[in-house]
Amino acid sequence: MDKIIDSHHHLWRVDDLPWLQGPMTPRIYGPYDAIHRDYLLEELHGESAPHGVAGTVYIQCGWPPDDAAGETRWIQSLADESDTPMGIIAWADLADANVGALLNAHSESANFRGIRQMLNFHANAQYCAAGVTATTMLDKAWRRGFAELAERGLTFELMIFPHQMADAAKLAREHPHATIVLEHGGLPADESPDGRAEWHKGMALMAAEPNVVAKISGLGMFNHRCSAESVTPILSEVVNWFGAERAMFGSNFPVDKLWSTYSGMIAAYESAMGDLSNPERRALMHDTAWRIYGFDKLETKNG
Repeated sequence: MDKIIDSHHHLWRVDDLPWLQGPMTPRIYGPYDAIHRDYLLEELHGESAPHGVAGTVYIQCGWPPDDAAGETRWIQSLADESDTPMGIIAWADLADANVGALLNAHSESANFRGIRQMLNFHANAQYCAAGVTATTMLDKAWRRGFAELAERGLTFELMIFPHQMADAAKLAREHPHATIVLEHGGLPADESPDGRAEWHKGMALMAAEPNVVAKISGLGMFNHRCSAESVTPILSEVVNWFGAERAMFGSNFPVDKLWSTYSGMIAAYESAMGDLSNPERRALMHDTAWRIYGFDKLETKNG
């Protein structure tokens, strides 16, 4: 396979993350004893480099809100020592009246590319992001923060369930200059016929907005599988809707490490892409992420 961009991964030190300290609480992806430990860049590189990973995108992972800029500075310090480019998606509460100050602080790090504020709301409390309500995306203050993000040319990483996609598509339509990355294949958690129908409807709405890009990642968070059989139907439909030029691969490591090795994941994606042309494969595994996250603007040791 050609070079790969892993568009979605985390790194962490347990001491930085309150949710990894003390007794483990229910999470969207189930028991996580095996990753209740530090996961650092050396380990990610060791797992991904043999597969030709030429760049990665770090996604915020729950530092205390009052130290959100500290998370970005830490990752920037790692990126400065890395041979491969690393984009940084940080955290901010877009409803905060002072969000501009935090965006300024994030922007002091050269690799900062955008914000993720998880908006996934669900009847099952274990599937909900902390502090999110059914109307967070509709809140006027939140919309003002989103507009400021778009004005700055920053990406917004969107993590939602299918029943939230009508509102999200409207958001994208009202802000056509914003770049929205729909994470984790649109969280197709419900594998029943009705659940799949709702996912199909929502994904079609999202794909109709040209400023939305789909990230095919984290597909095992609910069924705890990563195989050609589990990846193929999601990947095929996402590519059919969005086109490979608006879709990208992400490992979601170390979370997906709970049910897959990096090698096993790459093998599953290679098999799932069996019907795609070589240009489509390159777009999905490299070119889309390279373009969306502006890796051509990053200076690395390798030039």
